[in-house]
Amino acid sequence: MLSRIAESLFWIGRYVERADDTARILEIYLHQILEDASVEAEACRAMFEVMGRPVPEDGPGPGVAEVLQQLAYDPKAASSISGSLGAARANARTARDAVSSELWEALNLTYLRMDEQSRRARRTGAHLYFQWVRERAALVAGIADSTMSHDEGWLFLVLGRNIERVDMMARLMITTQAMNRSVPSWPTLLRSCGAYEAYLRTYRGRVSERTAAEFLLLDRLFPRSMFAALATAETSLRQLDTSESRLGATDQSIRLLGRARTGLEFRGVDEMLADLSDQLEAIQQACAEATVALGERYFPHAVLNWVGEEGA
Repeated sequence: MLSRIAESLFWIGRYVERADDTARILEIYLHQILEDASVEAEACRAMFEVMGRPVPEDGPGPGVAEVLQQLAYDPKAASSISGSLGAARANARTARDAVSSELWEALNLTYLRMDEQSRRARRTGAHLYFQWVRERAALVAGIADSTMSHDEGWLFLVLGRNIERVDMMARLMITTQAMNRSVPSWPTLLRSCGAYEAYLRTYRGRVSERTAAEFLLLDRLFPRSMFAALATAETSLRQLDTSESRLGATDQSIRLLGRARTGLEFRGVDEMLADLSDQLEAIQQACAEATVALGERYFPHAVLNWVGEEGA
């Protein structure tokens, strides 16, 4: 497979997941503001921080309208919902021969309807927009899984999806730990990940910090848990890497994600909660370094220099 095609598929997975997770994160913070308007300034600052956007130190800080414009509706911002979906469609266009027609149509139709959905959200509220984004992301993921051969191209797409999922979960939980009054409750966090009903079926009781953290971090059967996403990403990498020898994993990205996974797997939830922010930052750093290592191995960008006749 051509490296540019592999890279496009990887970023399709990341961008669609980013749009989905951003919609979920923004929605839980907007619910907090609706419940208690006094937390608006702090919650808006938290939304910028969780998405890695700079927040001015001076001045009143961003309001809800500015947050929604920059993190939801702005098509030119790579970290916004509209920008992520537009980037996913652009990558699908680059890899048109490697994706199924149904997947291309789903991404293209999503892109074509974004402006209409954004305008409607500005009039009627953002919650229906977030619901539409979640539904489109689920549709894209389902079509990819059911209409693409599960070959190298699909593995790169799944890899990108799960690395982004881990990164966004870490961002959400780090910001939640750092905030005070605008901290979403654990039931709200579970709902933002689509995990609330699965959690109740598993624990059959009231939500507590310990069990909710245990489910979101360590559960092996829920696909959005941090452990499950790391394990899926690692499995995809191992299937792509055919160079493993008696010495074990030689690929740097496998080593990085494997260390992050084992750091979760062999630590109890109480130990994790004792220094949760540090652990989450380490996992987020591992995802960033694994992405760089992936680029160096699978997506090299050669620099072509023009050589004239005299230097030929």
